[in-house]
Amino acid sequence: MTIQSTQAATTTTAPDRPELQQVIQEVIDAGYAGVQLRVRDEQGEWVGSAGVSKLGEAAKPATNGHFRIGSNTKTFVATVVLQLVAEGKIGLDTAAADYLPRFELDPRITVRMLLQHTSGVFNFTGEYFPDGTIVPGIPWQGQEWVDNLFHSYPPEDLVRLALAKPARFEPGTDWSYSNTNYVLARLVIESVTGRSLAEETQRLILGPLGLTGTVVPDFQTEIPEPHAHGYYAYQDGDEWKLVDTSSMNPSWISAGGDMISTTADLQTFISALMSGKLLPAALLAEMRTPRATGLPKNEYGLGLFVEETDSGDILYTHNGGFFGWAALMYSTPDGSKTMTASITTGDAKVDFAEMSATFLQVRQRLVNTVFGA
Repeated sequence: MTIQSTQAATTTTAPDRPELQQVIQEVIDAGYAGVQLRVRDEQGEWVGSAGVSKLGEAAKPATNGHFRIGSNTKTFVATVVLQLVAEGKIGLDTAAADYLPRFELDPRITVRMLLQHTSGVFNFTGEYFPDGTIVPGIPWQGQEWVDNLFHSYPPEDLVRLALAKPARFEPGTDWSYSNTNYVLARLVIESVTGRSLAEETQRLILGPLGLTGTVVPDFQTEIPEPHAHGYYAYQDGDEWKLVDTSSMNPSWISAGGDMISTTADLQTFISALMSGKLLPAALLAEMRTPRATGLPKNEYGLGLFVEETDSGDILYTHNGGFFGWAALMYSTPDGSKTMTASITTGDAKVDFAEMSATFLQVRQRLVNTVFGA
């Protein structure tokens, strides 16, 4: 079934920006299939695209196209939690077990720890340790992941799988990125409100901001039109295979990264969040207060990365992606300058490590061009 969006096509309102068009062409030259970029700054708002919407065809990605936003979902989920804190329905430093007694969580784990990835709870997509040790979770790459593209994973099952594994560390003693934290945060939201995450996101964010192109899909497999196609190239034994990942059941990642949006909606959301339109000042300050992550020039608040540019400026961001898709969302502290983008992968025969390294280079090139080196 094709889902039609009510979002109108966007137009360029800023002067021609050849440097921006050039940098998105560089993304394509690096091996990606398509990219759409939206920048809002003192020159106005600029939007452009490069590459192709679908392999084998000539059309560029639509600049009002929908895409899977990956872990940018976490910023939406964290914002909903903090809005419920503002409404007095959730305590930021209350034990998560108080809201979810059925899971017998460690009582030391607070809601804050879920949002900041300091709970120590096992990551259901697998744990990767500095010494090279891997403790697998659900299938997330290769033929096994492809075979499960349309499998439905109830969020409770993902949590139970994670809790059956040893914790990575004692609650509050360290930091480790875990998708399980945000599935638990989703279940906290649903427990205290009696409504789904999709309903609460609509009530608190999408409706007030008019974000008609954003979807909380749950088990929904399709992306609203228009949309580019994402692809996953992988090795199955000695054979390279390619699968179109535009249609999939995103419940395998759930609230860790299942949402769909547009560059316009992401721009509106991050600008509104940073300018104080969604949260009281005290809670926005909590969200933006980082705990050291060990990543150079990059720390994590509550559902938000705090990133220092090469020139020493502070940006707030939460990028996201999985096979076929990547999404960027950046803002200055006052929300006045933003960059949002979607990147789709093509048929390049590269392994996960090589793809990740290329993405980091592409991301940094975009950030340096928009916000200054």
